[in-house]
Amino acid sequence: MRFLVLSDIHGDTGYIEMLDDEFAAADAVLFAGDFARDKEPETGMQILNTLVKKHDDIFAVIGNCDDPSFIEELEKLDVSVQGDMLFRDGLAFAGSGGALRFTGTTANERSDDELVSDLSIVAEQESVEGMPDSDWNNLILILHQPPFDTGTDKITAGISTGSKTLRAFIEKHQPLLVVTGHIHESFATAKLGKTVLINPGSLAEGRYGIVEVEQDDAGVWTVSKCELKELKGN
Repeated sequence: MRFLVLSDIHGDTGYIEMLDDEFAAADAVLFAGDFARDKEPETGMQILNTLVKKHDDIFAVIGNCDDPSFIEELEKLDVSVQGDMLFRDGLAFAGSGGALRFTGTTANERSDDELVSDLSIVAEQESVEGMPDSDWNNLILILHQPPFDTGTDKITAGISTGSKTLRAFIEKHQPLLVVTGHIHESFATAKLGKTVLINPGSLAEGRYGIVEVEQDDAGVWTVSKCELKELKGN
């Protein structure tokens, strides 16, 4: 399966319109939040409506610039994985929205415990299925807040600003893939144990990612491609 990986669009539809070939080639779109421009929550709806017109299969969470109530709009369109788990073609998708408290001025800043609580459905699924912690080879997590000290969470000064609790969750459950965003300047790919991570950067700055995953005859999933891309001009 091929995924178009996006984050931090911030109300700007210009670059979305330059990605028609990527939308057409993708089996699904993974979006890590910040539909809206900071302090302009009304701009988020235009982005959501544009995305659902571009592709039928979108898995998304909201970001720190999105009003917490905006999750209801995603749920109406069945694209939210925040605090939920959706399944497609043998893969499971779950997510956490918002970001750690930092400036205190954006709409959706949360505690570490609140962020990881969105992923409690993973533990619940384990208890229902009797699934061991190490058996999440088919899980894709979409997080707005990057995990701590992974190369996807460094601000310009080189300081890691990620979530230690989300990092611990990833280390324990070892999902196939983690998509994150939030820190625009930290567009990067990385690994944490067996897990591949990608922060595609901000699409408002022309950056995005492509990920491909495949399943072998034994049913084991692997990430076969994980690339950062950049568009020129808007």
